Amino acid sequence: MKTLKKILFWSLIVFAMIQFIPTDKVNPPVDRKVNFTDVRKTPAKIQGMLKGACYDCHSNETVYPKYAYIAPISWSVKSHVNEGREHLNFSAWGTYNKDLKESMLNKAVQTIQNKTMPMPGYIVYHKEANLSDAERALLVKYFDEMLKSGSY
Repeated sequence: MKTLKKILFWSLIVFAMIQFIPTDKVNPPVDRKVNFTDVRKTPAKIQGMLKGACYDCHSNETVYPKYAYIAPISWSVKSHVNEGREHLNFSAWGTYNKDLKESMLNKAVQTIQNKTMPMPGYIVYHKEANLSDAERALLVKYFDEMLKSGSY
């Protein structure tokens, strides 16, 4: 029993201490001249789906939930956001070359169809990101039309 109390005590101390390790949650500024929804003049319905299901990890418009301010969860959330922005950042869309845009759109279609995006863990806490099959089909159609027309 004494050992259990020591483990609990030191665990609480460590948990309290890691709260002082900062995680940068400041979003870079969004330039509307290169932002996907502005450049593409994305229809409101598509824009709403993108903002609800994609933009928290794939843009500079991340809205961090309350749980993202508690370490070590904050580290995981920030890591996911950084990784998401590396793969596709809608806020930087206009800065990508044509080949990269094509690749990103193809990957987006694939992940939407395979239901690997939005991530299942994200959907648990963000109901708006839980896209129906019809919404997924609409996003895929939107991206496919862009790919077929070459207007990305």
